[in-house]
Amino acid sequence: MTGVFNISKLPVSPAILAAAILCFPPAVHSAGAAPEGLRPVNPEAAGFSACSLDPIDAAVAASMEAGEIPGAVVLVARHGRIAYFKAFGHRSLRPAREPMTVDTIFDMSSLTKVMATTPSIMLLVESGSLRLADKVWRYLPKFSGGNKESVTVSQLLTHYSGLRPDFDLSRQWFGYSDALEELWKARADSEPGKEFRYSDINFIALGEIVRTLSGKTLDLFAREHIFDPLGMADTLFRPPETMKGRIAPTEPRANTLQYLKGKLPQNSWDRMLRGEVHDPTAWRMGGVAGHAGLFSSARDLAVYAQMLLNKGTYKGVRLLSPQSVRAMTAPQSPRGSPDIRGYGWDLESGYSAPRGDIFEGGFGHSGFTGTSLWIHPPTDSFVLLLCNRVHPNGGKDINHLRAVIANIVAAAIINHPDE
Repeated sequence: MTGVFNISKLPVSPAILAAAILCFPPAVHSAGAAPEGLRPVNPEAAGFSACSLDPIDAAVAASMEAGEIPGAVVLVARHGRIAYFKAFGHRSLRPAREPMTVDTIFDMSSLTKVMATTPSIMLLVESGSLRLADKVWRYLPKFSGGNKESVTVSQLLTHYSGLRPDFDLSRQWFGYSDALEELWKARADSEPGKEFRYSDINFIALGEIVRTLSGKTLDLFAREHIFDPLGMADTLFRPPETMKGRIAPTEPRANTLQYLKGKLPQNSWDRMLRGEVHDPTAWRMGGVAGHAGLFSSARDLAVYAQMLLNKGTYKGVRLLSPQSVRAMTAPQSPRGSPDIRGYGWDLESGYSAPRGDIFEGGFGHSGFTGTSLWIHPPTDSFVLLLCNRVHPNGGKDINHLRAVIANIVAAAIINHPDE
C-alpha cells in the first residue's frame, strides 16, 4: 500500500479520477467566530442530575475486579459539554504495569468502519464520484463471480451483501495485493439484500473503493479529509514509534494467529502488540484496511461524535452535509428486516449492547478490542467506552459493562434549564 499510486492501472478513466479528486477542496469554515468545541463542565450544567453518573465508577471497578478489563476510559457528553471523563485501572499489565490515562490511544478495531471508511465513502458520494445504489463491480471490475455481481455499495455498508464474515483465515497470504486476490475470490453465500451478516469483507471492499476512486490509500484520504480538518491528532493508522508510549497494548501476535495452527515458527510472535493493529487480516494487509487498523483516543472520538450530533460540523468546520449524516444514521436495511443498520452504523441488532436498555433510538458501533460508542440525538448526548479487553492474553465479553454504563447515562439525563 506504499509508494506512488499508478493512475494507469485504475479501472476508471483519468478524467473521471481527476474530477473526483478536484471535488475535495479544503474543509470549509463558517463565517464569523468559530463556536466553542467540547469543554468539561459539572454534570448538572450538561443536563444530568447531581451525582447520577457516579455509579459508572463502581461499574468499571466491578469489571476490572472480574478480570474482564485491565482498565478503561469513559467519556460522557451532552449539549456539547463533557460531563464525565475518567480513566480507570491500567492500560498495560505486561510486560510492565502502567496506569491508564485519559489521553491513552487505543486500537479502535471495528470503529475504523465508522470513523474512517464510512465517512470517506459519504464524501465520495457528496462529490458525485460514487453512487450507493450502484453495483460494486462498477468501481471494482474484478468484484465478480461467487454470486457477487448484484451486490451494491449500499449493501456493503449495511452488511446485507451476503458475503462471509471474513476471508478463509487458514490460507497463506501476506500483503495488500494478496488481500485483493482474496477479495476477488470471495463468495456471497446468501442472496444479497436478504440477510444481515456482519462482514469485515464488506468494508475491505469499501476501503478499496476509496483507494480506487480517490487515488489515495484509505489512511491518507481519511487523514486529509476527516481527521486533520477536525483536529483529531491522535487518530491515524500505523502510529509512529513516538506515540507508542501512550498506546494501550493488546496481546501477543501469536494469539491472533492461532488459526494458522502451527504454520508459523514457534515462539516467533510472542512480543506484546503495541501500536500494531490487533486484527489479523488488517495486519496481513499492512495495517491499513477498511474494517480495522485505526488508532484513536477518547478526546478524538468525542470530537467525531460531536460532529455527528452537530449534523456534520465541529468548531466551524463542515465535514459532511446534514443530509449525509441523516442517511448514515437512519434505517437503511431492507424493509421488514429485524436487524436495522444505517450506512456503517448500528441502529438495532445483536450488536447494540452499547445502547443499553433505556436509550430509545440513536446509533453506535463497537470494536473487538474493547471500544464502543453510542450517540443519542434525541437527548443530544453520547457515551464512549474505550478499553483493551484483550490485554494481556485474550479477553472476556464486556457487553454487560457497555450496557450498564449506557443505562446509567440514560437514567441520569434530565431536562436542562435552558431547554
